[in-house]
Amino acid sequence: MCGIAGFWDRRRQSGDPRAALERMTKSLAHRGPDDQGCWFDPDTGVALGHRRLSILDLSPEGHQPMFSASGRFAIVFNGEVYNYEHIRKELKNIPWRGHSDTEVMLAAIEQWGLVPAVQRFVGMFAFALWDREQRTLSLVRDRLGIKPFYYGWAGSALLFASELKALRYYPGFQPEINRESVALFLRHNYIPAPHSIYHDVYKLMPGTFATFRESQAREFLVSPYWSAWEAAQTGIDDPYRGTPAEACEDLNALLLEAVRLRMVADVPLGAFLSGGIDSSTVVALMQAQSSRPVKTFSIGFHQKDYNEADQAAQVARHLGTEHTELYVTAQEALSVIPRLAQIYDEPFADSSQIPTYLVSRLARGQVTVALSGDGGDEVFAGYTRYLWTETIWKRMQAVPAVLRPLLARALAAISPDGWNRALGWLAPALPVRFRLAAPGMRIHTLARLLGLRDRESVYRQLVSCWPESDSIVLGASGLATALSARSAWPVLSDFVSEMMYVDTLTYLPDDILTKVDRASMGVSLEARVPLLDHRVVEFAWRLPLSFKIRGGVSKWILRQVLSRYLPLELFERPKMGFGIPVGRWFAGPLRDWGQSLLQEDRLRQDGFLNVAAVQRLWKEHLSGARSWEPQLWGVLMFQSWMEGRAESLLEKVSCISVSQLHASASS
Repeated sequence: MCGIAGFWDRRRQSGDPRAALERMTKSLAHRGPDDQGCWFDPDTGVALGHRRLSILDLSPEGHQPMFSASGRFAIVFNGEVYNYEHIRKELKNIPWRGHSDTEVMLAAIEQWGLVPAVQRFVGMFAFALWDREQRTLSLVRDRLGIKPFYYGWAGSALLFASELKALRYYPGFQPEINRESVALFLRHNYIPAPHSIYHDVYKLMPGTFATFRESQAREFLVSPYWSAWEAAQTGIDDPYRGTPAEACEDLNALLLEAVRLRMVADVPLGAFLSGGIDSSTVVALMQAQSSRPVKTFSIGFHQKDYNEADQAAQVARHLGTEHTELYVTAQEALSVIPRLAQIYDEPFADSSQIPTYLVSRLARGQVTVALSGDGGDEVFAGYTRYLWTETIWKRMQAVPAVLRPLLARALAAISPDGWNRALGWLAPALPVRFRLAAPGMRIHTLARLLGLRDRESVYRQLVSCWPESDSIVLGASGLATALSARSAWPVLSDFVSEMMYVDTLTYLPDDILTKVDRASMGVSLEARVPLLDHRVVEFAWRLPLSFKIRGGVSKWILRQVLSRYLPLELFERPKMGFGIPVGRWFAGPLRDWGQSLLQEDRLRQDGFLNVAAVQRLWKEHLSGARSWEPQLWGVLMFQSWMEGRAESLLEKVSCISVSQLHASASS
């Protein structure tokens, strides 16, 4: 795992290009603390920078930027190609220098061409490839968007990097906040690709590559080499025809291979273990293929509604892993908050970012690579909304339209904590699948759904934190995304599959994978996600929905695989998110912090948010009248990011000024 940065300065406007590249690359030191490499071609203005976290081939032969054997191609690469040994055996007459996957990638591209080579890669990657013969720069991102990739412009110079902070260190880059992106952020608590928080800066879409040519300035082509749409449509055209038992056998074999490939490393390796189905499956498959106990890591909270550590410990004991857990106090969790703006680099407000960072930090104390169970919900229909959307829509139709607003107000009148307490005594009498963790939040969600016109609107509401965010952000009208463009969805066999498809394009890369990447790389830890091996994803699209949801139970086929390794009582329990009680903390230890960020003068000076609306939500939440936890967390994360942005701009100016001073003195 690494960090990459670079630019193509055709007009040589960057002053001292080598110094600019070093500043950009240095800002990503947390992604690669082991080595740094910079290369600049004065004839073309192309600059490639790399920070290395050494995982494979720890020798100098793995150093980047790396050139192909002929010298035609230069690459900076972030990620892993897990099947590189297999590809290496296919390549003939190559004078190998080391045994890194980067060298194999270059040889494959040189021998087969960029697209045929990338289509053979199994892994997670974001890389920039300079073709010295054709004078083209290609930016490539992995199929599911596991690794981040930003690109944009400063004048006529093309910039690219693993994180936005690197772009800010390029001379002449003047980041202008995009109000439409702020509205998108408050709606979803993340910014959907291809948009970023800045004008003229974009995220490269998963499964695509962008090609820039010397003569075309800002004109470029973004092309897919893999498509979730095609994977879904192919699944419909070529459905799995075996029995459920045969499908379980085939999936087990696929997952064993996916996990085995991701256990290859020249450094210590472990896994995150929450005790849920996804992480338990990954750890079980790891332990089944390991000759020694797998190192596993869990975070626990003393608040019962948010704690999964007990279940994780039970799973670890059964599988025989070497388990480490840390119970986190509220103060320890709160101490992370001031760092979030720096870690996530653009506004991001999934509150599980805090425990994700904490478990990453815990794991980094013993390992350099950790496997994670992320992706299972999108691939195998694990989210509650997949079970509820159709049911909610049908039941809403049975309520007379005139009564729905009254019912919504009645449901929202009791706080989520109040509902949790009131319904808590019923839980022991309910079947396991109906025992919901924190039911109060779900009841408040239901209140928001009443009155919607169609099931697509119900789904959009369920995945939107603040659907009317355009009215909160001053001067914003909204940008189109894969979620809002219903016409861009494929016509699949059922609405659940359509929701899974859209989540795969949006929520998965822009929330889940962003959260894991920034949290893990923030402590120089590589996180690998075997459930998102593209061959597993393609197989899952071939399965009928009845293999994923059966008898009201989600992830049915994954549960069948896991039952080969764990007894049912260790994982058949209510689904629990990986969250923290920030809503309660707003009225307690976070109150002063929140109050300072939401001061009227401060909000007016920033000029982005509707001051009256924001302060109304804050007062209602503090009084207990209503819970606005996710909405306020988004606003506070934006305000915290604005504060951190101002500090980083001052740091950038200081850094560049000192660099220019040294350059003048040396000349």
